[in-house]
Amino acid sequence: FVRVNESSFTSLTLPREEGSDNQNLKKEYEKAYKKYQGLVIKQEQLLRVALYLLLNLAEDTRTELKMRNKNIVHMLVKTLERENFELLILVTSFLKKLSIFMENKNDMAEMDIIEKLAKLVPCDHEDLLNITLRLLLNLSFDTGLRNKMVQVGLLPKLTTLIGNENHKQIAMCILYHISMDDRFKSMFAYTDCIPQLMKMLFECAEERMEAELISFCINLAANKRNAQLVCEGNGLKMLMKRALKLKDPLLMKMIRNISQHDGPTKNLFIDYVGDLAAQIGQDEEEEFVIECLGTLANLTISDLDWELVLKEYNLVPYLKDRLKPGSAEDDLILEVVIMIGTVSMDDSCAAMLAKSGIIPALIELLNAQQEDDEFVCQIVYVFYQMVFHQATRDVIIKETQAPAYLIDLMHDKNAEIRKVCDNTLDIIAEYDEEWAKKIQSEKFRWHNSQWLEMVENRQMDEAEPFMYGDDGIEPFIHEGDILERPDLFYSADGIIPSDGAISPEFFNDFHVQNGDMVGQHPFTSSMGVDGFGQASNVPGRPATAYGYRPDEQFYYGYGSR
Repeated sequence: FVRVNESSFTSLTLPREEGSDNQNLKKEYEKAYKKYQGLVIKQEQLLRVALYLLLNLAEDTRTELKMRNKNIVHMLVKTLERENFELLILVTSFLKKLSIFMENKNDMAEMDIIEKLAKLVPCDHEDLLNITLRLLLNLSFDTGLRNKMVQVGLLPKLTTLIGNENHKQIAMCILYHISMDDRFKSMFAYTDCIPQLMKMLFECAEERMEAELISFCINLAANKRNAQLVCEGNGLKMLMKRALKLKDPLLMKMIRNISQHDGPTKNLFIDYVGDLAAQIGQDEEEEFVIECLGTLANLTISDLDWELVLKEYNLVPYLKDRLKPGSAEDDLILEVVIMIGTVSMDDSCAAMLAKSGIIPALIELLNAQQEDDEFVCQIVYVFYQMVFHQATRDVIIKETQAPAYLIDLMHDKNAEIRKVCDNTLDIIAEYDEEWAKKIQSEKFRWHNSQWLEMVENRQMDEAEPFMYGDDGIEPFIHEGDILERPDLFYSADGIIPSDGAISPEFFNDFHVQNGDMVGQHPFTSSMGVDGFGQASNVPGRPATAYGYRPDEQFYYGYGSR
């Protein structure tokens, strides 16, 4: 049986006259449509000539400004809805020329230009695709428009164009801009982008590779999942081999980004510690040494014997020499400080560094770089690491003025410095009673500074001797130091005992009051905790400017395009 719906049945039973009327209507429609298409073609030809004339006139910026005032951008964006390739090439070229001015770019954003351009990528017309990509590149300097590109699904489309020799460079530049945003780095892991990039890296000849390619790879390596994809198979081995052979600082920077991720990728670097340490010396290019030092400093691996590495490659004299202010560029000196902080996790290593005189050198550097928060934070972190070990703790507490510097930095405007200082001083206070009193007094003085200032500056009115009563407080205020009254100090549980004794629990509670968890390490990490509420293994280093700005365009700019 054949099922016939109602509409089909109706059409079958229509009278013959009605069917002939439909045929006439169809013919009239087709005739009208052909006429319409002819008019559209003529209209597009006229538009093309007019726009071509305007494009040539726009070579004069004053004339171009007049066109903008006449709303030319809105007209051009609306014209993108047409389907004539030659007209679209002209319109896109005009928009590309206009897009270098912020006002025009903002007008394009208001007209949702990205959605209209997304329909043209990819397309069969090579010239139109090329000029569309160039327009997208100009627009990709705007953060909001980059976000829009991802939202409309341009990321996988652009990724497929990396394999096209004609459009590879422009597509890679756009993707590089997208990869600057941390929110979108992880999306590249779900495309075939990384395998293509790795293939391009290894196919490059024996010279420095294209800046667009390596810059893009550096950005992607800052994401953990991307780094894992890069290391799959012999990826890391091939990268390391090429970087060490060519002494390429940009390729080593990519490796450094990979090394910052915790997990299985970091353990892969154990095989290359010796190769990296061998690059650290006076004879190597400074930029390359900086990246090698940064990579080694990222290797916070508990099984790594840093003492053996320092001895075998004689690194201690090099590290100490580079701590002298002005001995090298600040970037290199900072990496040396970070490296010292990493190797100081090892007890014997920290003792060896202390014996070499590195602690006084760090204090001298702290004095010289006291205005640079990055230096101050990393130097204080070295002290933080060293107070975990008895040998270096005694040196810091008894033979240097490091605790005094830390007390001065307790109230620094930088929150990260304050955090490292507080936790370093807490450990010092647990092991040295004299410094514990000084630290406690300073904390009390700072916390109650306004009240103390009011008390110290208040003038007693002789006519009102009864203001304070007869309990002996008045002579104490004027003749003694209020900080000598430990019974007035506040602890987490109330009043500290009158003998001024401080228990370790005081410091744990202090962390709670400052927003830190009791019994946990104050820095981000996943290690165990010992009896003092501190990490018993590898503490996490405070975030550096390098970590804060992984997406900054250090290596390649498109301003000349």
